Order: sequence, then structure tokens, then C-alpha cells
Amino acid sequence: MGSRVIIAGTGMEQSMSMTVGAKNAAENADILIGAKRILEGFGHLNKVLFSSYDSREIAEFIAENRNKKITVLMSGDCGFFSGTKKLSHELDRLGIEYEIIPGIASPVYLCSKLGISWERIRFVSLHGSRANIVREVCANEYVFVLVGNENDCGDVCRKLTDFGRCGVKVIIGERLGYPDEKISEGTAEEFSDIITSKLSSMLIINPEYEKYLRSGIPDDEFIRGKAPMTKAEIRCSAVSKLCIGEEDICWDIGSGTGSVAVEMALRCPQGTVYAVEREIEAVQLSEKNFRKFGCDNIMSVFGRAEECLDELPAPDCVFIGGSGGHLADIVKNILEKNPYARIVMTAVTLETLHESECLGEREIVQLTAAHTVRAGYHTMLRGENPVFIIRRIGE
Repeated sequence: MGSRVIIAGTGMEQSMSMTVGAKNAAENADILIGAKRILEGFGHLNKVLFSSYDSREIAEFIAENRNKKITVLMSGDCGFFSGTKKLSHELDRLGIEYEIIPGIASPVYLCSKLGISWERIRFVSLHGSRANIVREVCANEYVFVLVGNENDCGDVCRKLTDFGRCGVKVIIGERLGYPDEKISEGTAEEFSDIITSKLSSMLIINPEYEKYLRSGIPDDEFIRGKAPMTKAEIRCSAVSKLCIGEEDICWDIGSGTGSVAVEMALRCPQGTVYAVEREIEAVQLSEKNFRKFGCDNIMSVFGRAEECLDELPAPDCVFIGGSGGHLADIVKNILEKNPYARIVMTAVTLETLHESECLGEREIVQLTAAHTVRAGYHTMLRGENPVFIIRRIGE
């Protein structure tokens, strides 16, 4: 077996922010591998250069040159949204040993410039991926965003503004570490039309972030209309039974005002909730609630569930608040897409309770809630309709 391969982080600009270990790895190598932009900073070393972004191509090139000392150069730090992850898998597959030397990541660099501690930051990358950036900002005091093109900073700020978060503080770092480095501070609204360098990152600060996960949001906080709404106490219990994970794909069938979709979305900030509703007025109303609660991870789906579910990705969790008389077809569709999907539904009539037999083995809970109301000098309880909460017991 030849010499070990070294994967080295180059920091911001391959000079002042590059560690001594990484510099030594570059200087002692026979071959340097990396993206064209990175390799341009090492031309003075007179090494053999191999330019590539493709992890498999890089690994195969290394395999063909096992007798050489090879250093693969990665921008920033090898553990922060880096190609190191894919490359290490390819090298493991080929049985090639390697060593990783860390670099200085952009959030560490930017925060040091600003005098801000970074251990509480939520990190998001827009490099070739979609992120629920509004939900992230609502749920975290600090969000660092690694952008991928000139329009990303403006796109993020426009989205925040569209969802009513126009006043959050935004700090944009362009070409960090380079001689023409630029750091700008403002609000999301002020930066909604900004065009920046591709080599940019953002730090978004929201002092009014959600300090706890809300459950059973009071009914009067939702924008109301004629669309039906699952009440707070029922909603709280039903959503809890779905055991929603942070990256789950969820369906809310018969979304109504969107109250259940909102509480599902709060629990899957890196996932997506598909809110299915057949009444256009309800769709329009629910979208207002999605914006009010900062849920850009909810996708509205207008149409009849039995006709449009085929187009949706397989769900991890499903809440059925209304089926339009097609419950059996809906359940069949869910289980065909994912036999292990967690399903919870509600029923207010005995007929719907009977129809729920199509779920198979079930857990059934009947809840009755009552709220206090004033009656002159006295306080009395006013009851809500009893509701059945039905959970499918999975295989």
C-alpha cells in the first residue's frame, strides 16, 4: 500500500486562514487535487494538479496513483458541508487509507470577525439543496446560511419578508478572507433585492425566536373563516400520537384552516407537510396561517385526496381530518406508498368511527373537552363535541 492520502481543509482563501498542518500537506504532496478555484491558489508550488469536483472520479484517480503522495484540498473545513463526506465513502469503498486535516469554516471565521460565539448556531446549506429557511429562523436565535449563487441572499431575505419576518437582522459576508472581503449588516427587508458574490454566507439573528415547541396552540391565534378546524385539545393529542421526526414527510388530509398542518410543521423543520384540501377558500385561508406561523415547510395541495395523493412523496406520518367519504381509498393509497406510515384520524360520528376499520388494528380514544365561560358573577363549563382519536397500530 502506498502513502496515505491527506484531505485538507484550506480555510477561507488558502492563505491566512489555512492551518500549518494543511499547508505542510500541500507542500509535501506530489499531487494536489481540488476544485479549479482552490487549485489556483497553489500553482506556485509547482505540483501536479488534478481538478475535479466528482468524488468518484477523484477516488479512482487516487487509486491509479497509489504510489504518490496525494493531498485533496477542500475549501473551508472538511466537516462543514464539505465534499469530504462523499469522498471518504468512495475511498473506503476502494480500501484507500486517508487522513483528514481540518480547516477554518466560514461560520467560525465570520463569527470571529463579529465577536459572536457560534456554539448555538443552526447551520443551513443552500448548495444544491432546498431548505425551510423561514422555519429555521423562527425556531433558532442564530441561523448561518451557506449560499450557492448570487441570488440566494436576496431570495432568502425576500422569503423571510413574505412570511412576515422582515425585521430580523441579517449579516452577509462576501468573499470572506480575500482582499476584497465585504461584510454588510441590515434587515431581511433591506436586503430583499441584494445581489452578492457566489462566495457568500449569511448570519440571521432573530431575538424573538420560538424558545419552546408549541403544542395545542390556542384556537383564537389562527385566522378563522368558514373552514372547519380541529380544536386545540384534540389537535394536541392527535399530533402527539404521530411521533413526528424532524425530517419527516407528513400529510394533512382535509386541512381546513391548516391548524394541524401548522403543528405538524413545527415538529419537522427539515421535513415537509403536504396540506391537502378540496375547498379553494380553505386553501387560501390555510396559507395565511402558514405564513403567520412561519411555516415555509408546508406545501398546499388543492384537490380531492383520492385523486391527488398519487403525486405526493411517500409519507412518514398522516393525519386524516376529513376524507369526503373516501376513507378506504385514502388509507389504501397511504399504505401502498408506505406500509409503515403512522396514521391518526379523528371522527365525530359513529359512522366515521365504523369506517375507520379500514385502518386495521386501531387504538381508539374518545376525548371531551370543556372550557370555562363567565355567566354573570359565576363561572361555568361549556363542553365541546366529543371526538374520537383513532391511531393505526402499525405492522
